[in-house]
Amino acid sequence: MNDAKTDLGKKILKIKKAKGLKWGDLANRIGMSPTWTCALCMGQMSAEPHHAEGLADILGLDGEEAATLCEIPYRGAQVMPPTDPLIYRFYELVLVYGTSWKEMIQEEFGDGIMSAIDYDMTLERQPDQKGDRVKITMSGKFLSYKRY
Repeated sequence: MNDAKTDLGKKILKIKKAKGLKWGDLANRIGMSPTWTCALCMGQMSAEPHHAEGLADILGLDGEEAATLCEIPYRGAQVMPPTDPLIYRFYELVLVYGTSWKEMIQEEFGDGIMSAIDYDMTLERQPDQKGDRVKITMSGKFLSYKRY
């Protein structure tokens, strides 16, 4: 696990809050999606130097911190099951619906998986009179299992 990435993520959150920035603001300025930009800043992605330099300029990060954004991360490092209530709900979705998602994807596409590498995600707020809803759209490339 890379503590430098974790520490940098905490610093970025503080700077982002102090500057009143949103993930979309940062993403637009470096030409990437809000999801990817947030994942980068939270230590789960690696940046190309020009993206890291762009974020460094916006956030006032030094050269070493920009270089840390370019390092390959140790992805997915967290306690299982997750203890944060919001993250746990995603874990719960996989526990409850995972077998159904698997069955339905494989019925449609065959024997394979949905990529989390060649992947896009959008998050939207949907107004609802009973309370606003979170809409998450995930799109991953289908990868067939190879027979050899």
